[in-house]
Amino acid sequence: MILELQNAILEMIAKGEPLAATMEQLCLEVEAAVPGIIASVLTFDGSRLHTLAGPSLPPHYSAAVDNLEASPLAGSCGAAAYFGEAVIVTDIETDPRWQDFKSLVLPLGLKACWSSPIKRGEQVIGSFAFYYRDHRGPKAIERDLVDACVHLCIIAIDREERVMERQRLTYSDALTGLSNRARFNQLLAEELPRSRRAWGILLVDIDNLKLVNDTFGHAAGDALIQVVADRIAATAGPKNTFRLGGDEFAVIVSDDKDLDLNVRATDILKALSSPSTCDGHVVFPAATIGGALAEMEPNPNQIRQNADVALYHAKEHNRGRYVQHYPGLGTALEEDRIDAHYQPILRLDTREIVGFEALCRMTTPSGEIIAAAHFHEATKDAHIAAELTQRMLLRVARDIRSWLARGLPLQHVGINLSAADFRGGNLQDRLCRIFGEAEVPLKHIILEVTESVYLGQRDYVVAEEIKALRSKGLRVALDDFGTGYASLTHLLTVPVDIIKIDKSFIDRMVPGDAGTFIVEGLIGIADKLGIRVVAEGIETESQAAQLCQLGCKLGQGYLFSKAVDRTAAAAILEQHGQWPNKDKTRAGAR
Repeated sequence: MILELQNAILEMIAKGEPLAATMEQLCLEVEAAVPGIIASVLTFDGSRLHTLAGPSLPPHYSAAVDNLEASPLAGSCGAAAYFGEAVIVTDIETDPRWQDFKSLVLPLGLKACWSSPIKRGEQVIGSFAFYYRDHRGPKAIERDLVDACVHLCIIAIDREERVMERQRLTYSDALTGLSNRARFNQLLAEELPRSRRAWGILLVDIDNLKLVNDTFGHAAGDALIQVVADRIAATAGPKNTFRLGGDEFAVIVSDDKDLDLNVRATDILKALSSPSTCDGHVVFPAATIGGALAEMEPNPNQIRQNADVALYHAKEHNRGRYVQHYPGLGTALEEDRIDAHYQPILRLDTREIVGFEALCRMTTPSGEIIAAAHFHEATKDAHIAAELTQRMLLRVARDIRSWLARGLPLQHVGINLSAADFRGGNLQDRLCRIFGEAEVPLKHIILEVTESVYLGQRDYVVAEEIKALRSKGLRVALDDFGTGYASLTHLLTVPVDIIKIDKSFIDRMVPGDAGTFIVEGLIGIADKLGIRVVAEGIETESQAAQLCQLGCKLGQGYLFSKAVDRTAAAAILEQHGQWPNKDKTRAGAR
């Protein structure tokens, strides 16, 4: 009997059957050999017992003893694990070791319990128990049987621990202790395709790891990686966080309800923002994040690729921030879900609105408004990019015509153009035709072009086109000034009417920071060259006041307003526009 039992269980162990299934089969084999008993196996972690197998015990009882703390009065199994010795209780109802647990077991018709510790050397790693339906202890044959069972349990548990350790080494990152790229790939291939929950992927890239390595050494760099790992895991959960290698991490976000990856990414960026001491050096961790949701695309590898595309774009254009991949821009164009929103440009002294910057927005099928930065990658398709610009031009022309017809005090609207718009041909003809048909004078249009577009073309295609457009009465603004190719000397040679100082300089306008002096210098030089200045990204009253003191007359930013739809834009223009006659009855302008 014992030999047959050993052979059956050893075969299961050799085949690599799951530990719980093997132990359940062991209990069933024993119960068949000794009628009238119920067998159970618990594991022991050094302080608490955990249910491993007890196929003939009710689930509520197994759950009640799971995570039981070992002690002299914790039933037969708890006492056996605590002392490392077998504990025989022939009367559960009267034995003090069962005082707190007898109400669980007596209704099951069980009256006695014999528990033997499962030991590896002197270390207790579990317990093996027989429950009896009458008041008695073990018989001689049962002692021999339990000795064999305990030995089999040791073999099975040892094998399981070795397997788990191999898996830990295979699927864990040595530096951070997080799951590694192999485990991440395994989830993508095996588990996520079967998931019925909403999920998405965030890819997190440390911004300044190379700088830390080069400046402070690789020990500081490793410490930075560990800090970032700990903070991401604390925010997203260690089971959901993976180190893919180098400076890149991944987070799988999953929920039964709708997910907001932007909120999760913002939480991670906030958690990373505080300084940390890395190998004796104070380092300010920072990261860039790209993300993608598994919405219309069921292939996890494609979702990962989408997140990677978003991360690439974020590193190129929005370093230190989060960018989400939004598929289906072509579909959005077909379904008329692309529209213009308008951010006011104001006089900083009077807070009167003098114009707007037109910003592209996409509405998702669920109604969410998405900024252009989040679907920029889709515009790399030349046909989509051209259609997007065409849609924006038509929308802006229609809106300006409507505002002018109402007599609203609109001076100008800025429209962003890309290199593809200039290289697509017929830009001048398109602009003149669209705004001409809408009866919008070109003096109301400002073309906003980034430094990289305007100054990055060696064959001067863009520059020549801009000169031609300016001759038609259009004005040109150099956007995000200071972040790309431009230097002050370029202002002497390139034909621009306005420079828009990038938000990164405005953010640094604090006492003692060189950013203030740079902004002051730009304003002074632009003024002498007859170039107007707009400060971008103003978020505080102190920034606005400081810019006024430096002589900057115009600005835009969240302090005043985010980009709003055409209806809201018209309302705030009527309320806060720069009316030529202050006493004019505004209602009459409608």
